[in-house]
Amino acid sequence: MPSRVRSQRVEAIVLRHTDWGEADRLLWLFTRQLGKTQAVAKGVRKPRSRKAGHLEPFTRVDLLLVRGRDLPIITQAEAKDAYLALREDLVLLSYASYVIELLDRFTYEEGENVSLFRLLTETLTRLNTEAQPAFAVRYYEVRLLDLVGFRPQLVHCVNCGEEIQAVDQYFSFEKGGVICPKCGLKEPGVRPVSMPALRILRHFQRSAYAEAQRARLSSAVDQELENLMGQYLTYLLERGLNTPSFLRRVRNGTTTEVQ
Repeated sequence: MPSRVRSQRVEAIVLRHTDWGEADRLLWLFTRQLGKTQAVAKGVRKPRSRKAGHLEPFTRVDLLLVRGRDLPIITQAEAKDAYLALREDLVLLSYASYVIELLDRFTYEEGENVSLFRLLTETLTRLNTEAQPAFAVRYYEVRLLDLVGFRPQLVHCVNCGEEIQAVDQYFSFEKGGVICPKCGLKEPGVRPVSMPALRILRHFQRSAYAEAQRARLSSAVDQELENLMGQYLTYLLERGLNTPSFLRRVRNGTTTEVQ
C-alpha cells in the first residue's frame, strides 16, 4: 500500500496462504490496484471467523486493507467469485494451480498491472466454465509471456532473420524463438517444433480469446505445446515448476486426492 494511504479497497485473487501466528494467516494476493502483495488476515483460523471462507486460494474477492506496522491487514472480505467448478474437479484444480504458480513465479511486488490481473481472472473464469481447459491454459501461457516481457519470436528465424515458411521448424530457448530448418541443423540446443503447433502459437499471439477459439487444438498438438512451453518456461524461470508433475499424475489417475 502507498505509505500515505491508511486504508484501501482492492479487488484481488488469492494466490496462496500460510498459517501466521496462533490464529492468523499470511496471504499472497494479486490485486487490480496494487499488483502482487501480501496481507495478514487476523483471527481467520478461529472456528467462528466470518472471513475464512472468503479468503481461500483461487477466490476473487473484494478486500479492505488497513495499513499495519509491517504488512497490510485485511479488515473486510467479500468473495465475488469462488470458481466452484475448480474445487469439484481435480484436473481443473490442477490447471488452476498451474496458472497461479506461473503468475506467482513471473511477478514481484512491483505495483499495479491491470493487464495481468485481467488475464488471470479471465483464465480462471474460462477454466471454471468452458469445456476445453487445456485450450484456455495454452492461450494463457502465450499471453502471460507477452505481458511479462518474454514474447517469443515466431515469425522470423531468430538466427538469420528469414521469414518462417510453412514447414516444421526448430525452437531455441536461449534465443527466445523459432529457428529455420537451415539454421537449426547447425544450432546447438534447439528442439523441433511442428508447423501445426507453431500455427497455434502464432494465432494465440495475435488474437483476442474469442478469435483464438476458432482454432482447433488437437490432443497431439496440445501435448507438443505442453512439453515445449513447459520446458521454455522452466528455462526462463531457471527452476522447475511444481504443478505440472501433479497435473500429469491426476490425468494418469495415479492420485485421487488434493495434496
